[in-house]
Amino acid sequence: MVAGDTAGRKPLDEVFVPDRAVRIWIWTLVGFVLAMVAVGGATRLTGSGLSITEWAPVTGAIPPLSEAAWLAEFERYRQIDQYRLLNQGMTLAEFQVIYWWEWGHRQLGRALGVVFFLPLIFFWLKSRITTGFALTLLAIGSLGGMQAFVGWLMVASGLEAGMIAVAPIKLMTHLMLASIILVALVWIATGLRSRKVEPTPRAVAFGAYWLVGLILFQTALGALVAGSHAGWTFNTWPLMDGAFIPSMAVLFPLSPWYANIFDNVATIQFNHRMVAYLLAGFAFWHAWRVARLAPGSVHARHARIMAGLVLAQVALGIVTLLLAVPLWAGLAHQVFAMLLLGMGVVHARIARHAAPASRRDEAMQTLPSGGAQISP
Repeated sequence: MVAGDTAGRKPLDEVFVPDRAVRIWIWTLVGFVLAMVAVGGATRLTGSGLSITEWAPVTGAIPPLSEAAWLAEFERYRQIDQYRLLNQGMTLAEFQVIYWWEWGHRQLGRALGVVFFLPLIFFWLKSRITTGFALTLLAIGSLGGMQAFVGWLMVASGLEAGMIAVAPIKLMTHLMLASIILVALVWIATGLRSRKVEPTPRAVAFGAYWLVGLILFQTALGALVAGSHAGWTFNTWPLMDGAFIPSMAVLFPLSPWYANIFDNVATIQFNHRMVAYLLAGFAFWHAWRVARLAPGSVHARHARIMAGLVLAQVALGIVTLLLAVPLWAGLAHQVFAMLLLGMGVVHARIARHAAPASRRDEAMQTLPSGGAQISP
C-alpha cells in the first residue's frame, strides 16, 4: 500500500499505512527533534548559545581546525557583551566548551535536514508515498526551515548591545516551532500503522485535544521562564514570595499591566505554576472521564498514563525550582515536557481514529450489537 493512499476517499490523516520503512523514517525524525530540543536545552543552560556569533549555514559546519582559527573565533566572542559583562577572563579552553555545545546544536540541525529531505525524495520517487503525503511533509519541513531562521534571530537578539542572553520571546518562538514540528511528526507517525481500536465517544478525542493544547501552552510559558531566568527566583514551593498568590505589587509592578506577562519574572513564574496546577487537574479529570466513557479501553489506559506523566512532570518542575535549576534538572524537565507532549499526541491521534464519524455512529455504540467497528 502506498503511504498516503486515499483508498475509500478517506482523508490523509485517517489512512493507516503499513509501509514499515516510512514509519521508521518518520519516527527517526521524531527522535532527531527530541535530540535537538535536548541539546538546545543544554546549550541554553550552559550559556553557550552566543558562542558562535555568525550564521553560516554551509561553511559553519566546519569548526576551527587550528589554533589560529580558534583564537580568531574566540576574539569574535570577546567582542560581545556576554563576554564583557558575564564571562570576562574566560580562557580559550573554557570558550571551547561552550562553543562545542552551540556547534553541536547547529550540526544536529543540519543532520536533521539531511535525514528529512533525502529519504523524502527517495520515497517520493519510488512512489512509496503519494504527492499529497509528500507535500504534507514538505510543509512540516518548511516549518523546520523557519525554526532555523528564528533560531538565528534569537541568537542575534543576544548579540545586541547590553544583552547577555537571547530575548525570551524569541526563545519561546524557537521552542514552540520545534514543539509544533514534533506534534505534526508524531501525529503522522502514529497514523502510519494498522491497528484496530474500540470506537469511543467523540468526547474522548476532544478531551485529548484539549490536553495537548494545554501542554503546548504550558511549554510556551516554560520557555518564557527559561528565557527570562525566572526559575532562579522565588525558589520556594508551594508558597511564592511568602504566599500562594503573591501580592499585586509583586505580580504587576510594570505598566501597562500586560507587560508583566513577558517582562516580569514573578508574573512569568506565577503563570507557569498556575497552569501546571490546571494541567494536572485537567489530566486527572480526563483520565476519570475516559474511564467512565470507555472503561477498559486503550483510551482509558492512555489517559491514565497521561495523568501519571503530568504528575511526574509537575514533581520534576518543583524539584528543579527548589534546587535553583541545576543543569541535570532543567534539562530533564525540558526533555520530559517533549516526551509528555509526544505521548499526548499519540493518545489524541488514536482517540481521533476511534471516534464515531457522526452522532448517528455514536448512538449506534449503545445498541445491543455493540455498534460499528472502525477498520484500519
